[in-house]
Parts: sequence; structure tokens; C-alpha cells
Amino acid sequence: MIFTETKLRGAFVVEPERHEDERGFLALSWSRDEFAARGLSPDLVQCNISFSAREGTLRGMHFQAAPHAQAKLVRCTAGAVFDCIIDLREGSETFARWFAVELTAENRLQLYVPEGFAHGFQTLADESEVFYQMSSVYVPESARGVRWDDPAFGINWPEAAERTINLRDRTYPDFVR
Repeated sequence: MIFTETKLRGAFVVEPERHEDERGFLALSWSRDEFAARGLSPDLVQCNISFSAREGTLRGMHFQAAPHAQAKLVRCTAGAVFDCIIDLREGSETFARWFAVELTAENRLQLYVPEGFAHGFQTLADESEVFYQMSSVYVPESARGVRWDDPAFGINWPEAAERTINLRDRTYPDFVR
């Protein structure tokens, strides 16, 4: 695996390193030891799949509050998504900054999202599926979010002919520093 740190400290784009032959390729997509060697959470306790039928579906920006904060490893297994994270760690030099990467079924990139980050995505194709691996289980009482279009972050979301966003994600309050 090739780990490339993003502009947000502790968040990485993880690229599979392919070993190809006449059959196709084999690539390591997870290694407890490789993640731990970089100081990344090697614990995976829950996996989720998110399916969106239409291009322009926006989910986010979600996180879990301590003590149930989650690190995530995110991959698009069908279609394509604009995957976005925001550093919400108090005291971090990249606090309130965002980073985004296009994850597709074809590029097979993954995004490692540290604890203390909000995460969301917008689908770039119909029938997009995202696979998440998380370091802790979902606890509804700890679920939080920030609004996807909050000017405090200034995220440059892709244009969409039509955007589908649920009520919760549209109505998170303004972020207060």
C-alpha cells in the first residue's frame, strides 16, 4: 500500500500497490501492521455499505463525538464519489480545514479519516456504493454533524444538476469556533 498524507495532518490517501500478471492483479487493501506503523488506528470493529441511486446525492458531514469517535477507511466500490473530510480536532494546526479526493471503483483509492474529523461525500455517478471500515461501533447518542455548505469551511463541492440531501444534513446549525 502507498500512503500519501493529505494537507490535513493524520489523514491519508491509501493507494493499493498492484502486483500484476496475466490473470489481473492482487493488491493489499488493509494491513494492521502497516497502519499501526504509521500511527494510524489499526482497529476495525464495524463495516458499513452506503448505496446511492442517483448522481448528486450528498451525505454528510458526519462524525461521532468522544468517547465514541471513529477513524474510518473509506473506499468507493461502485460508481464515483467526491469524498470530503474536515479536521475538527481542537488545537490541530489544520483545524476547520477540509480536504477532498475523488474515489472511484476504477481508481480503487481509499481515504483514511482520523478520529475527530467530519466526513461526507457527493456521488458523481448513478448507483454509487461506498464501503466504510470503522474503528468503533456507531453510537446514535454520539452522532453529530456540521452542515455541508457551512461558509465556515468553504468546501468547493462539485456542481450537480440536482442534489439529494436529507433533512438532517441540510439543517445542521452553523459551525461555531
